[in-house]
Amino acid sequence: MDKQMLNNLARLIDVSCVKTDVTTAQIDAMVLAAKKHQFICAFAMPCYTEYLVSRLLSEEAVQVGGVVGFPSGADTTAMKAAQAKELLSFGCKELDMVINVGALKSGDDRTVYHDIRTVVETARGVPVKSILEVAYLTDSEIERACEIAVTAGVSFIKTGTGWAGKPTTTGTVSLIKKAVGDKVKIKAAGGIRDLSTLIQLHDAGCDRFGIGVSAAIEIMEAAKLVCSQ
Repeated sequence: MDKQMLNNLARLIDVSCVKTDVTTAQIDAMVLAAKKHQFICAFAMPCYTEYLVSRLLSEEAVQVGGVVGFPSGADTTAMKAAQAKELLSFGCKELDMVINVGALKSGDDRTVYHDIRTVVETARGVPVKSILEVAYLTDSEIERACEIAVTAGVSFIKTGTGWAGKPTTTGTVSLIKKAVGDKVKIKAAGGIRDLSTLIQLHDAGCDRFGIGVSAAIEIMEAAKLVCSQ
């Protein structure tokens, strides 16, 4: 087990509160966890993002990310661009954008590319993570989506939103890694609730992990225990 990785684990974790029923109290709890563990990035739904930024202004090490077209990816490109612009105005340092899944499955690669590229251009150098929502895709669709997203200029391929009800698997991460190589990084999200799963995904090629607050805290405690042995 790579104890050096575990000692720096918080810098690989994007902690999130991105469910429909999230409350401000839960956002506050995420802020406390982010400050304590120094997670690399924190995400909330768009209506809470400005509030989240205000709560983390003093934490230079903890960035705030924004979600674009979340969770369906079915917003128009213009709506995604406008949302990205607003989130950046709040102070977001990363954007996680859901691709147009329906267009991909329809074989409309041009629309998928234009959708992603427009947000990348709007971001003006701020890293964009392209959320594929792999639970709805075949292996060949995942490979195609990776190629489109890399060509469009994303910084990360992200597996999913966590809303699809299927966990990210090592097989899917290996497939993405084979498709993108070292051109972009990979973020896994969905079903990462223990340290063992995280380590397996890391070994398969993941560079970042999107995890809910309670699971992230438990994983950090487990990593601390391993490192102390």
